[in-house]
Amino acid sequence: TAERDTVLHSWCAQSAWNAPTVVGGAGAWLHLEDGRRVLDMSSLAECSNLGHQHPRVVAAIRAQAEQLCFVTNAWGARPRAELAARLLELSGFEGGRVFFTLGGADANEHAVKIVRQALGKPKGVVVARDRSYHGSTHLAMALSGDTRTRAMVDPDAMGVTHVEPPYAYRCPFGSRNAAECGDLAAAAIGQRIDLFGVDRVAAVVVEPNAGSNGIVAPDSYWPAVRRITRQRGIPLIADEVMSGFGRCGEWFAWQRYGDAGQPDVMTLAKGLTGAMMPLGAVVISCEVAARLANQVLVTGLTYCGHPLSCAAGAAAIDAYRDEGLIERSRRLGAGLERELRLLASRHPVIGDVRGGHGLFAVVELVADRDTREPLAPWPQTPPPLAALLQAALDDGVSFGARGNLILVAPPLVVEEHDLADALALLDRLLTRFFPT
Repeated sequence: TAERDTVLHSWCAQSAWNAPTVVGGAGAWLHLEDGRRVLDMSSLAECSNLGHQHPRVVAAIRAQAEQLCFVTNAWGARPRAELAARLLELSGFEGGRVFFTLGGADANEHAVKIVRQALGKPKGVVVARDRSYHGSTHLAMALSGDTRTRAMVDPDAMGVTHVEPPYAYRCPFGSRNAAECGDLAAAAIGQRIDLFGVDRVAAVVVEPNAGSNGIVAPDSYWPAVRRITRQRGIPLIADEVMSGFGRCGEWFAWQRYGDAGQPDVMTLAKGLTGAMMPLGAVVISCEVAARLANQVLVTGLTYCGHPLSCAAGAAAIDAYRDEGLIERSRRLGAGLERELRLLASRHPVIGDVRGGHGLFAVVELVADRDTREPLAPWPQTPPPLAALLQAALDDGVSFGARGNLILVAPPLVVEEHDLADALALLDRLLTRFFPT
């Protein structure tokens, strides 16, 4: 195709890119140029939470385009003010502020810059996690403990240090108890802060739940991280880029733990507009905002708070709320986990099923369930899984995957019978490609 010859595509060898062209969509379905329909079981990049071409968001974009396409952040814009107010209300960050960005990577980058400035620690150390992903700008890559980014940046040079993740299935601390593994992973954050000293540490950056690494932390983890950071007076930044807006059964994943789980800062993107316009956000508490009140904010973006994107974000929030999609995600997610565990009982290749908090679940495939030997070294995709994914696509269903993981994260609007059909197809394909 012309695109193959002219466009650089992310996270792939250019010679290997050969994807079909999407010309439209509706609900959880993508419409291809060749006339086929494909059921999207990954929300593309776990971002199309509202499905494709949601009419309410399309109408809001059209109406805003007719009124005002663009004005810089130096001027006011109604959609920007309206969206910021809704985000502060939904998150309970009363008296806080919102800084708008273009997406998740620069939201995370700006969150660190803002906190460092607010605390007067311009070179303060940031504690992050191995097997995390926070984006592909240079600072976001340094924050990430991801195999894709390690060769490109020097985290130490950018003031970032990494600790072990709460990967209970393969606990880096050697525990076979999920809660204990979560507690040990949280304690590792406290130990790292203490190693550098609270005067040198500016923030802790953590994904509260869903991530492309396939790690879903034990329930004990987030409350312990919040308690440990609060005791030391270190701001906690929750990367909600993937886990926000109903993906994990709450507006924001940390809300599952109540007020005790509230971070000092959270970053948003993806589901913020249902991925229908590029937009990210940094939401800061009133305490952090107060530190910046009389300082010149040392950052800026030409398209910060772009009116078209903010109008889409406000419409997306209305859609989530009015259609009950946050609650729907929670309900369907519980059923999704049950069905995947039934698949695990029939297919020994499934070593672990994680999720159940919303429409995000992880299926980890193994060569041996007893020893938990992976099918391939992380992050390689084993050939039988690649063949399964292609067969599913040929059958009209697109599953997300990475390494040994199948990531099941359909749009929150997915029809229940379509979800059931996709899981039935997965059942058949597991039998075909991983016979017992």
